[in-house]
Amino acid sequence: MTTLNHTGISHTVFHLLGIPGLEEQHMWISIPFFISYVIALLGNSLLIFIILTKSSLHEPMYLFLCMLAGTDIVLSTITVPQALAIFWSHSGEISLDCCITQVFFVHSTFVYESGILLVMAFDRYIAICYPLRYTTILTNSRIRKIGVALFLRSYGTIFPIIFLLRRLTFCKHNIIPHTCCEHIGLAKYACNDIRVNLWYGFFILMATLVLDVVLIFVSYVLILCAISRIPSQNACHKALNTCGSHICVIILFYGPGIFTTLTQQFGRHIPPHIHILLANVCILAPPMLNPIIYGIKTKQIQEQIVHMFIRQK
Repeated sequence: MTTLNHTGISHTVFHLLGIPGLEEQHMWISIPFFISYVIALLGNSLLIFIILTKSSLHEPMYLFLCMLAGTDIVLSTITVPQALAIFWSHSGEISLDCCITQVFFVHSTFVYESGILLVMAFDRYIAICYPLRYTTILTNSRIRKIGVALFLRSYGTIFPIIFLLRRLTFCKHNIIPHTCCEHIGLAKYACNDIRVNLWYGFFILMATLVLDVVLIFVSYVLILCAISRIPSQNACHKALNTCGSHICVIILFYGPGIFTTLTQQFGRHIPPHIHILLANVCILAPPMLNPIIYGIKTKQIQEQIVHMFIRQK
């Protein structure tokens, strides 16, 4: 409060710097950003189109994949165009309201995607451990309810952050060394006590992402136990192959985030621009590579893509 009384300022406009220390390379850095965004839009849109238009793919596994593709489009669209605007025209000015809105959608979309990956692990568990009951357990009605539950969980848990940020007075400075707004990254510029923000952010992390990782791990332990009891090597290989794409996507989604968290905690001497680049990898990589992984490793999707292009020719 001393700082607040001294300055008498509460910033309502902030300036995103992009990747500080690499300003001269912003134009070159924008190239992989732009390519990743285009691939993410085209790849995920193609996945959604194929799954929705082909009745043979109206199965739980592909419907969850359709949700994942839609989430990836939202995640990349929330963040990448703004980063490109900073790189191309130095348009880093953002109002406090827009910054808080971006925080809300970025964090809630991350939580939603984590929930989809958990549900996809549950889908593989049911398919392998209870194949005869698969269609009766994962009905279309139940899939819709799961989608609504994930939506309520993700947006419900992140919604209080709006009020936790709105209560703060931002009287330090308004320069944010990043390509997008982030909860604690914004809160640390406030003169108020932000312990509530820190604890609530920790609660969300543990109650959503960490819990999802634990449950996914348990699902795959049960899946591996079930596979180990299959006498046929061919059936065992087929069962593992159905999980291959999902495992790759899980590593791609959680891996960079875990590595980024570790570097922030223990990499005190790592330059700030490395931290920001790693944070952007968490946003860029999954939307770009998810449709490629499923396109390569899922035979049914491969066949539909090939059939669509052959028919056009």
